[in-house]
This record gives sequence, C-alpha cells and structure tokens, in this order.
Amino acid sequence: MPRLLIFLLLCSFAHADEFDPLRTVVSKAVAKGNPPGAVLWFESGGKKLTLVEGQRSLTPAKEAMTEDTIFDAASLTKVVATLPCILILMEQGKIELEAEVRRYIPEFRPGITVRHLLTHTSGLKPGIPKEPEWTGYATGIARAVASEADGPPDRFFRYSDINFILLGEIVQRVSGMKLNEFATKHVFEPLHMDSTRFLPPDDWKPRIAPTEKDENGTMLRGVVHDPTSRKMGGVTGHAGLFTTAGDLAKYARIYLQGGAGILNPDTLKLMTTPQTVATVFERRGLGWDIDSAFSRPRGKTFPIGSFGHTGFTGTSLWIDPPSQTFVILMSSRLHPNGKGSVRDLYEDIGTAAAHCTTLIPTSGPPWPRDEKEVPTVLNGIDVLARRKFSDLRGKRIGLITNQTGIDAQRHSTIDLLANAPEVKLKKLFSPEHGIRGELDQEKISNSTDKKTGLPVLSLFGEHRAPTAEQLADIDALVFDIQDIGCRFYTYIGTMRLCMEAAAKAHKSFYVLDRVNPIGGLAIEGPAVVDAEKPTATHAIPLRHGMTAGELAAMMNAERGMGCDLKIIPVEGWQRQMLFDQTGLPWINPSPNMRSLNAALLYPGIGLLEFSISVGRGTDTPFEVLGAPYIDDLRLAHELNKLGLPGIQFTPIRFTPTASVFKGEACGGVRMAVTYRAALHPVEAGIAFACTLQRLYPKEFKLDLVNTLLNRDKSVKLIRAGESYKKVVATWEEEALAFEARRKGFLRYPTE
Repeated sequence: MPRLLIFLLLCSFAHADEFDPLRTVVSKAVAKGNPPGAVLWFESGGKKLTLVEGQRSLTPAKEAMTEDTIFDAASLTKVVATLPCILILMEQGKIELEAEVRRYIPEFRPGITVRHLLTHTSGLKPGIPKEPEWTGYATGIARAVASEADGPPDRFFRYSDINFILLGEIVQRVSGMKLNEFATKHVFEPLHMDSTRFLPPDDWKPRIAPTEKDENGTMLRGVVHDPTSRKMGGVTGHAGLFTTAGDLAKYARIYLQGGAGILNPDTLKLMTTPQTVATVFERRGLGWDIDSAFSRPRGKTFPIGSFGHTGFTGTSLWIDPPSQTFVILMSSRLHPNGKGSVRDLYEDIGTAAAHCTTLIPTSGPPWPRDEKEVPTVLNGIDVLARRKFSDLRGKRIGLITNQTGIDAQRHSTIDLLANAPEVKLKKLFSPEHGIRGELDQEKISNSTDKKTGLPVLSLFGEHRAPTAEQLADIDALVFDIQDIGCRFYTYIGTMRLCMEAAAKAHKSFYVLDRVNPIGGLAIEGPAVVDAEKPTATHAIPLRHGMTAGELAAMMNAERGMGCDLKIIPVEGWQRQMLFDQTGLPWINPSPNMRSLNAALLYPGIGLLEFSISVGRGTDTPFEVLGAPYIDDLRLAHELNKLGLPGIQFTPIRFTPTASVFKGEACGGVRMAVTYRAALHPVEAGIAFACTLQRLYPKEFKLDLVNTLLNRDKSVKLIRAGESYKKVVATWEEEALAFEARRKGFLRYPTE
C-alpha cells in the first residue's frame, strides 16, 4: 500500500507543471458541460501546450473531441480570412486604407472609408435586418450597401458584421476572385492550412464539430452557423470559415515571425496598433481588438497592446508578440441547444495563459484606460504624466508656460510639475500676455506665482529670453504653451529664443508638444521673410501646419543651434485633425483668441489688424472686420462676388471698445466659415486687402499690412491693383520648397 501511494504521488508530481493553471481552467469548464468540449492551443517562446477535452458532439451520438476537430470559426473569419486579403491587396497598391468605400463599391454612401470598416467606426448598424425575408449573396450585399448609418464615422465604436460583409465584397471586386478563392491562394495554401476553408466538403464532416439546430430543426454540421452568412451562401467577409486549432496556430505565428512572407512587417505593425481615433474610448487595430468590451481573452494580465478576436461559436485567438505568445480556444459552446456561454472562460484562459509565460513589461502607449476616463488626444504634458514624469526625474526645472499649459483635465502644468516626484521646479518664465494669459500690454514685469510661491520671470519685458544668471541653477528648460499654427503668433518666437539661451548655457530643452489647433496639413503664405523679428522668428509660412515640437526640431537643425532638444510627443493626433476633433478643452491662447473659428481665420485676418479693426474690443475678435469709412453692404457684396471657398460674408456695423478705431462706429462684415476644409485664410486675407485697396485707396492703410505679412513685394503688387490670385501665386515655389524642408521634421501621421 505505501508503495502504491508513493507511485501515485510521483505520477502526480510528474504531471504537475507550469501549464497546470490552463489545464485546470479548461478541465473545470468542460466538466460542467459548458462547453461540452474544447481544444486549447498555447505557445509561448519555445513552450507549447495542446489540450483536448470533452466531447465534439453530444447528439445524435457522443463523439470525443480530437486535436484535429474542425470548428465553425464564426467571426474569426474577419481576422483570419478577410483582414489579410484586404491588406495583401493594400500592399499590392489596389486598395487604399483611407479611400472611401464607394471607390470600390460605387453604389455605397460617401464619407465612410476602408479604415472605418476595419475599425468598426463606420457608424453602420450591427447587421443586416432579417425582415423582410430575403436570401442570396447579391441581395445581402445590396442590403448591406443600403443599410442606414446611425451616426457619422469616427464618432463611436460599434461592432458590425456589415463592415466586414462590405470588406469581403471589396476583395471580390478588386481582385476579381471570390473571397474564399483569394484567401485560399494567398493565405491558407502558403501557410499549409490544409484544414481551413469556406464551404467544407462532405468528407470533412466527420471531423467537424456540430453547433446547434437551424430554424428547420436540422443540426448544423459543416454548414455555417451565422444566419446572414448562411443566407448569402456561406462565403462572406464576416463569417463562414471552418478551421482547426492547429491551422490557427500556423496563422498566429505570422504575427510572431514578422509576417512570414504573407504580410510585410510594416503592415503587421499597422494592423495591430490602435487605428481608432483618440476620441473613441475603445482601441481597435485593423480588424483586431486591442482594448474594448470584446477584450475578454486578454484576461487580467496580458498587457494593453496585445490583441485578438473572438467568434460567436466559442472560438478565440489572443496574441502577445513581445512575449512570443498566443493562445487559441476552439469550443463546442453552442452544442447542442445554443445555450452555452464561454464569456467568462475566455477571460479565465487569458489570465491563466499569461501566468504560464514570461511577459515583457511595457511602459508606452497604448495606455490602459480608466473606466471613467474621457478619451482625448494626449498632449505632451498628458504623456509626461503617464510616464510618471520619468523624463524629468532628478532635474531642476525652469518652466516656460502660461494659462494654456494644462492637461486634458485642465490641471495646470505648473501644479503638475511642482508636485511631481523627484522633479524640482525652480522658476517660471512667462511669454506675451503673462503667466495667466490675461494681459494685453506692451511689457510685462516679473512677479511671483501666488499658488506655488515660485518666481515668475517675464520674457515679454526687459528680456525676451532667459539670462545666463537665470539659468545658472537649473538643469533644463521645459516649454509648454499652446501655439495656434500662425507664424506671427509670438509664442514660437519665445520658444526659439529660449532654445538658443539653453544651448548657450548647455542646458537641456524639453518641448511638451501640443496639437496644431488649425491642422497639420495646409500651409499658406510666403515661406521667406524680409526680416526676422518676434512675429517672424524663422522662415516659415504664415500658416505652417506644424506643431511646436516639430518647429523646435526644424529651427534647431536649420539654425545650427546645437540645442539638447527633447520632445515629449502628442499621442493620438493626426495631421488632418482640427482642435475640436481632439476632445481636449479649449482655453483661450491669448485674450482675443476665443474660438477655433477665430484661430482658423487668424493667419489671414490678422494681417489687417494694424490697418483696420479686426474685432478686438468686440465679442468675436478675428471673426469681424471693419472701419468707419467702409460701406458694409458694398464690402460684403464685393467679397462674396469673389467666391472665396469655405467662407461667407454678412454686412454688419459695430463699435470696437479697444485697439484700432476704438469707440468709432464701423461698417464691415462678419465672416462665417462654411466649409473648414476648403478655407484658405491667408488667401482670404490678401483678397480683403486687395478689395479694400481698390474700394478705399486713400483711407485703407495698406503699408501696415506688411507689419505681419513681412513681404514688401507682395504689398507693392496689391498697391498696383493686381488680383489676390496673382499675389498668392508668387509664393508657390517657396511653398513647395518649405514642404520639402519640413518633411524631415514631421512627427505625426496623416490618418
């Protein structure tokens, strides 16, 4: 008896290993009959576990589960078949990610792109309605095309089969091959996935796990479970694929092997990193789930940044490339009556799998979201805070900021750095308008910050840059101010002078980067200046389309500063995004910059602010302009006749309480931005100047336009009566040269 006990114990110890947590989780679930049977496939580095449990079939007869059991993959079809087909065609140059779907399906609605379908941010409904009764592939596509959206794209995440039904149709129309044929040729055959296909043949049936009975009482075995796919013939972009755990393992390995010749490494990175806009709470890659309510297979331990997908029939795949890990579950959860659930099992398996491998800690994006977090673009200060201020740890800091130095929750950068662990905030430097952005005066004096007691040293008074004495007791300068994307806004001039001071004093210079509120695509205006001055600190166009960090890198390189420049980047911003698409709170960058519309108009309207009233001293600065001598009806008529894109003019009369023509009744126009993407504010500003010069040559002070335009030749053309189009055309070559200059300094993507 003792010998038998010892033998049993030895057997027990021999069986116990690092995979026991996984074995236990699956065995317990199958023992309870939920699911009746399962195949688990786990690989991590050189370790592998294949676990087969329970029954493949219970009715009409019991059949034991086997490792080579074929399962209805359900929605794994989306990422195992449709997704790689789309991306292969994209690599071939036949599909563009940001192209509208109607390029490939002309009868489809405008505005929805291929990316919107892949990320489930199209706004389309979850599926094709069952009623009225319908059948057939062509009818299904017609209904998908006609499906009404519940909102514009990029506003919310909604998992939708229609998205992938349309993607499957795109594969067919672009390649000229049916989805199943293209996937077999370009994915399944190269990977030797010999037990993977749509429409499995009859001789596969003995190996196929049945699901449940259809509406006619027939047990589905080898026939797709998804009702929509079944109506459409079993080959659709969202469902219909049959496969084994072993074949899925072959597919999963391409994500650990740099594409394995199926996809390029850059494509893999694109598809498995967040592609949803920053203002959508859920994070989705192209096809893959990263962080959403569907992320149950990640469990409680796999890091954000791993990715996967599930299928309605009880299938799941989760992949963590840094640890070279994937875990596959194939189950018979719907058999025999459709009532089983593996939602909790997904999470339990993910958690157990993570415990069976050595995870590689990550500290970068994507960051885990708090349940109550409101998703926004992250400015540099938000990124710095999520890094726990590690970039500045142990350093004595001088902070250049004002009221725009806030995080997404409006916490002041001053307060954040003052309270940051192991960061020593020593002094503050304030630009034009002061540390709180409330002053509109020629010079600003030094002061003391009431909350922190720190000295506030003015950079808009006796000095325009920190002195060597002021920098002596610090290790680095940190710049955190919201620019608005216009050359003559003085904050970027302050940044340049501070960078030069830091370089001379051998101090590091950190830019906490911020979005360009008027976008990072369009550039306008002369890119060469007649003379450098605070409103023309570097040879860039009036509308430059760059962030402060990008400009800092450009100036550092082109001016040979030798500054030890560090840029804490923005995360989630794309160059086409305007400020109101970031989710961030607006705070007036200066007393008269009170709205995004004003900022959009400013690069052009601002050119006139020394010549006429541009609304300073009204409720809407830079959205109205006028002068006492102007006939408002005539001016509005003349400007509207020009047909300037994206802008409309209404005649008004107003009396500014500040600046030019203070206290005088003015005739003028109110400017409405009607189409932001078409608006060319600098072109509009020159058109205003040309029109005012033509209508009021004696009263209009044209020479003062050159204060900010900084191009004497252009002013001479306006005086000579040339059209605004000819004036603008003279800048085309230097604009092209600037595009080439800035290309190497751009940090953020276009969609």
